[in-house]
Amino acid sequence: MASSPTTPQQSLSADVRSGLVVFLVALPLCLGIASASEAPAFAGLVAGIVGGVVVGLASGSSLSVAGPAAGLTVIVLEGILSLGFSAFLTATMIAGAMQIGMGALRLGVLAHFVPNAVIRGMLAAIGLILVLKQIPHAVGYDADYEGDFGFDQFDGQNTFSELLNALDYVQPGAIIVTVLGALAFLLWRDYRSKSGRGINLPVYAPPHLMVVIVGALAAIVLADTSLAIGTEHFVEIPLIDEETGLLGLWERPSLDALAIPEVWTVGLVIAAVASIESLLCVEATDRLDPQHRITPADRELKAQGLGNLVSGFLGGLPVTAVIVRSYANLQAGATSRWSAVIHGVILAIATLTLATMINQIPLAALAVILLVVGGKLTPPRLYREMWAKGVNQFTPFIATIILILVTDLLRGTLLGLAVGVLFVIRDNFRAAFVVTTDGPNVYIRFTANVSFLNKARLKHVFEEVPRGGHVIIDGSQARYVDNDIIDTLTDFESLAANRDIKVEIKRSPSAGHDFFRSAL
Repeated sequence: MASSPTTPQQSLSADVRSGLVVFLVALPLCLGIASASEAPAFAGLVAGIVGGVVVGLASGSSLSVAGPAAGLTVIVLEGILSLGFSAFLTATMIAGAMQIGMGALRLGVLAHFVPNAVIRGMLAAIGLILVLKQIPHAVGYDADYEGDFGFDQFDGQNTFSELLNALDYVQPGAIIVTVLGALAFLLWRDYRSKSGRGINLPVYAPPHLMVVIVGALAAIVLADTSLAIGTEHFVEIPLIDEETGLLGLWERPSLDALAIPEVWTVGLVIAAVASIESLLCVEATDRLDPQHRITPADRELKAQGLGNLVSGFLGGLPVTAVIVRSYANLQAGATSRWSAVIHGVILAIATLTLATMINQIPLAALAVILLVVGGKLTPPRLYREMWAKGVNQFTPFIATIILILVTDLLRGTLLGLAVGVLFVIRDNFRAAFVVTTDGPNVYIRFTANVSFLNKARLKHVFEEVPRGGHVIIDGSQARYVDNDIIDTLTDFESLAANRDIKVEIKRSPSAGHDFFRSAL
């Protein structure tokens, strides 16, 4: 990751370069998600443009990038099939209005309740999925759409079986493009870092661009040979008809759909899922930000809502903040939200004026870029660091990774969050009170909060006290004690004499709970 620029000119240069890298990452994902949703390719591009420009300008996030998300693909597909595309666009606009309302109600605070181990697990899982899903594209097999993060794929395979299946459909030409693209990335990156040449230019080409240039040139050279790459293995931006222009591609939302209850239901589902994904993304991005900037979560919800309003109106798919684009933006050295806006502008220019040229890019070249992003998201040192933090951190981390790999991004993250919450509850459960034994003597010290969840353990401790024992219960530090715990204490205190047990309650004038508070 590049060091922080020190001047406005350097900052702008870094953001332009990052915007170009994010464009190269976003382009195949926009088209792939639109294809999987059975929506027009133009709808995916519109969502990418709106996510960059509109959400980028409205958001308070410095690094996150919005666009069409794989996590919404099933919802979008079912919505389009059941409502029709025009009515679905209306549902997208309804979702946007709901998200703005959620931001006004300050519901963005939910983003701050995700444990760090789960966030790291989510990032590592995304990296693994990117690597596993891009290998078939790198060898020329494109049955599964770009941007798929689900375990069960649309082509009837799953993440792992697709790797074996791809071996039957290898295109040697695609492998050549992949190898040359990888070499171009490594050589250009190392050349710049060692020689320092080009650093004084306003904007120098990132290695990601070199991958695309070399890949496209290789595809052209191979075109007239037996190693030619199949036409289905290239980017396919829809061409704008000279007679109808953009209006010929514009799908309009239906006002009549506002009277259909199912449209409002789909809008609500989109709003809920898109908001969760966006909040998770900005939370993860903020934690990776080297400048430790914090995104206003409520403002982010409003920005995403505005993006969905505009995207739906212009005929685009729903948008969310997307971790793959955001992490690519971060790794490319972005310094501000202008990199997201620039990526949207470049995507618009490519769609409107450069479609013929962009369509010469083989998917294998873009697969190299996504493989690089995926590899950086899941480095081996991350697993070593989490292991060193102990079982309480490593278990939610690895559980989140496994759950995302075998389900999908949203469900896996939520299930991983549940695992993380269980460990938090377990830690709080164990720390609620401390028991020290010395023969027949037992010292029980309550910490800040003791709830009914601790009743069973407390009763077990009382049952283990031998006859003739001496029990000291120190509640001077207690701030909250559940009524069930108080009842358990009083019951034990009243029955202890039957077992010849002496019970001593330590009280303090400063104790937080009345039961343990003594007079001055």
